[in-house]
Amino acid sequence: MPYPALDLTGRVAVVTGGASGIGLALTHGLAEAGADVVAISRRREQVEAAAEAVEERGRRTVRVTTDVNDTASLERALAAITAALGQVDILVNAAGLTKRQPTLEMSDEDFRAIVETNLMGTLRACRVFGRPMLDRGKGRIVNIASLASFVSLLEVAAYSASKAAVASLTKSLAIEWGPRGVNVNAIAPGVFPTDLNRKLIEGSARGNELKLRTPLRRFGNVEELAGACIFLSSDAASFVNGEILAVDGGFLCSGANQ
Repeated sequence: MPYPALDLTGRVAVVTGGASGIGLALTHGLAEAGADVVAISRRREQVEAAAEAVEERGRRTVRVTTDVNDTASLERALAAITAALGQVDILVNAAGLTKRQPTLEMSDEDFRAIVETNLMGTLRACRVFGRPMLDRGKGRIVNIASLASFVSLLEVAAYSASKAAVASLTKSLAIEWGPRGVNVNAIAPGVFPTDLNRKLIEGSARGNELKLRTPLRRFGNVEELAGACIFLSSDAASFVNGEILAVDGGFLCSGANQ
């Protein structure tokens, strides 16, 4: 028999960046745990495909495109979702952007774009969807941090800086919003090949080094992140607040592996 506190039946979840990569895997996982899930993204065709996957799992959804860099689009999404499904109980922030480039060669524009999406996009979504949670006195927010929240990775300074900031923002909101009934936590994925990073890590010296430093000696599969997200979104995590949960195959605990 499933553990009842992990059952998300009757909850409504919104996943930013939920139509591709890690976000799509979390969309699928939340739906399988019983939640009605809305995957929001800029790309209409990806939103449609994600919505169909939610409906195939017997859950409700809404088809809406948004841009986490546009507060008005997030507010329109909230209005549409609330009208169709009722209150939003869970917010997962998975929209992200990266680029590998030596820091001296990276333009201010590119650096700013990564910070805008990864940090400010997370903040905007937390504000828009968190406000009604705070008004009700209950909700769950799960941000997507990174290994780069804790350790630096070569030539991705903007990404690393933004993800360190996401971890800090998560803790700040946890102490600010936790007393008002909204638990704010984050997941720090280890190395998971997605369209965002696949060219950087598959079959490369960088990828081989990352795999060597991961005690499980493999990359993760994005589906392996769903359990952590379901847990942090559920009543089973009612006393978990401000946690950055690493799902990394042991990477952060790794010292010498030879």
